[in-house]
Amino acid sequence: ASIDEVFRCAAGGAADFGVVPVENSTEGVVARSLDLFLTTPLGIIGETSLFVRHNLLRKNESLDGIAAVCAHPQALAQCHTWLANHLPNVERRPVASNAEGARLASLDASLAGIASERAASEYGLHLVAPAIQDDPHNRTRFAIVAHPEQHPQPNASGHDCTSLVVSVTNRPGAVHDMLVPLKVHGVSMTRFESRPARSGQWEYYFYIDIAGHPDELPVAAALKELRGVCAFYKLLGTYPIDTH
Repeated sequence: ASIDEVFRCAAGGAADFGVVPVENSTEGVVARSLDLFLTTPLGIIGETSLFVRHNLLRKNESLDGIAAVCAHPQALAQCHTWLANHLPNVERRPVASNAEGARLASLDASLAGIASERAASEYGLHLVAPAIQDDPHNRTRFAIVAHPEQHPQPNASGHDCTSLVVSVTNRPGAVHDMLVPLKVHGVSMTRFESRPARSGQWEYYFYIDIAGHPDELPVAAALKELRGVCAFYKLLGTYPIDTH
């Protein structure tokens, strides 16, 4: 029903793997997934990038009489323009997932959901409006997560990504010093995100993706030096890049 539940199931052994969204081409980072990487033991062992097609689903076959549209906040944001043009006075109700939005729509004719065609089939809903996402090329990147004791990190494939989360002390030049080891050893940084540390002190965690595998000497050297300048360091995982 939620990203939190995916993490709980995979961390507790109820599931062998979890699949969670981490980044969308329209709305950017999925903050909840990043936050949960800090508080669970799960590691990333793979990724996949999927084209996301959002559809408006409902028990009835028209747009008339819709009181609220239920969907995950990211989906509501990704369909903002369509909703503003076609349902300008209708409540946008955020729920835990698009599947949950479809389920709610199946129980109440005044509700509509934003979800996939599979969800429409699962919950017996009509596809009232197809492909309502604002960006026709809308894609979401998903991380495949698992407990490291059950599924160790994959061996180097030659086309790998290494993800980590770090923090540095709040002093002038600290972020610069954190990035120097990557430059010195010729390691490319492919993603850099920040999230509040929730300490009340305007401190941040930095989520970094770099190209390569720790078994490769330049990556290993860069990570060793990086760890030395960080107040907090956690390797989230190393995995083959999804090239699709």
